[in-house]
Amino acid sequence: MPNWLLTDLCLLYILQEHEVEKMFTLKGGRLPAADVKNIIFFVRPRLELMDIIAENVISEDKMHSPRDFHILFVPRRSMLCEQRLKEQGVLGSFINIDEYILDLIPYDGDLLSMESEGAFRECYLESDQTSLYHTAKGLMTLQALYGTIPQIFGKGECARHVANMMLRMKREFAGSQTQILPVFDSLLLLDRNVDLLTPLATQLTYEGLIDEVYGITNGYVKLPPEKFSAQKKQGEAGKDLPTEPKKMQLNSAEELYAEIRDKNFNGVGAALSKKAKIISAAFEERHSAKTVGEIKQFVSQLPHMQAARSSLANHTSIAELIKDITTSEAFFDNLTVEQEFMTGVDTDKVNTYIEDCIAQKDPLIKILRLVCMQSVCNNGLKQKLLDYYKREILQTYGYEHMLTLNNLEKTGLLKPQTSTRNNYPTIRKTLKLWMEDANEQNPNDISYVYSGYAPLSIRLTQVLARPGWRSIEEVLKMLPGPHFEERQQLPAGLHKKRQQGENRTTLVFFLGGVTYAEIAALRFLSQMEDGGTEYIIATTKLINGTSWIKSLMDRPEAQAS
Repeated sequence: MPNWLLTDLCLLYILQEHEVEKMFTLKGGRLPAADVKNIIFFVRPRLELMDIIAENVISEDKMHSPRDFHILFVPRRSMLCEQRLKEQGVLGSFINIDEYILDLIPYDGDLLSMESEGAFRECYLESDQTSLYHTAKGLMTLQALYGTIPQIFGKGECARHVANMMLRMKREFAGSQTQILPVFDSLLLLDRNVDLLTPLATQLTYEGLIDEVYGITNGYVKLPPEKFSAQKKQGEAGKDLPTEPKKMQLNSAEELYAEIRDKNFNGVGAALSKKAKIISAAFEERHSAKTVGEIKQFVSQLPHMQAARSSLANHTSIAELIKDITTSEAFFDNLTVEQEFMTGVDTDKVNTYIEDCIAQKDPLIKILRLVCMQSVCNNGLKQKLLDYYKREILQTYGYEHMLTLNNLEKTGLLKPQTSTRNNYPTIRKTLKLWMEDANEQNPNDISYVYSGYAPLSIRLTQVLARPGWRSIEEVLKMLPGPHFEERQQLPAGLHKKRQQGENRTTLVFFLGGVTYAEIAALRFLSQMEDGGTEYIIATTKLINGTSWIKSLMDRPEAQAS
């Protein structure tokens, strides 16, 4: 059985299904010791990874290893990467070089992701449209499986490019359309730079906060072990506590998680308490079981009940960990400033809280998120104010971050004010982006996911469904990039007849990333009784404010290597 070196854990399940037993993360130096003949590298087509592979191969050659090397690029083969391997003198060492076409990865029943970490950076900073081509190919594959999507709507330059590529690919393959009744009624393509504000804000749903605090990677989260050791170590005092983080899978396969993940965190405690009472009552039923049949029925339900109790214990522990943070003064102060920016309070002057955070040398990404949010909500910062923030950041955190600040400017997250007119208040008022009376416990509007702020991206999606974008033409013109509608001709005889009361199905594709709070808001719209539309979500990457800003940061030492 060969060793497999992975840079993308999304392939883990596929590899296990093919009886691959040994898998290792790609890293420099010598390869792990194992009695194997074949080494297969699964890698994204990135130049820095080619240097690591070359180091692995050269170290094996020095040991006169008889191993054969193979490389599979995910999702596409790269001539630049092959050239780098050639420059390193190892290209001839590979028996096979091929590609594994992995475009859209299903994360849940209603969620697909390409997990392309650099998509936003490539599109908006480096003018590289490779990820847009992969998006178009992925959508064409989706149409081959689930039928042609009759209507395509979009907002933004990247959305326009993807739609154009899709239409061109469709013309090139004319005549080879599959006779499949369309599953999707429409496709909405949204550029991330149409709504720069939402990812910068702190997500306030349960799943969103888990991602903000601990980071969800490929559907898994790593949590501090101390909080969970008590569950396993009751009555075992004196034994060493575990030091390895607790790794948990998070998706709708877990009944309790599916129930609470999209709730505002302030509503999670009540839901967990209610679940605890239900589970406790279920276990108490054993006392009322008298006959053999009743006892047998109770025993058959026991595994499910025990799994539910374990799940409850886990999520109670996670909720306690998060509550320790959300009830802290630091969290409250940060959230207050965010909400002041969202409502247009003092966005045109130096913010004393940001000044204090810089003085205390709080994490740089926290500072960058707040400064960028102030810039976005003010349609840029006056040059004097922008220069002041830049100077404070560079003097405190180091001049190497000048490159990062430059990147943030290029992408529009941090920019000088070129016009005295600020469109954000008009956009906020017209689209009702701020709701003073947001109900966190029993929500009636998508603004519950940020405790008052309705994500601009989701508001656009909501208006598109009803009453349509024609009602907000002026606002759409204020946002970056074109908005458009395209129609795709369905194969003859495949026009979908809608049953009375049947919901429409819309695929919403976020180009440049989507947050868990936005996903929660779309799920809320899908569940609305009078909504009339069910939403499936797809994206280039699942992001939060921290991972998003990190993707735009430059380190001079990394560039020099």
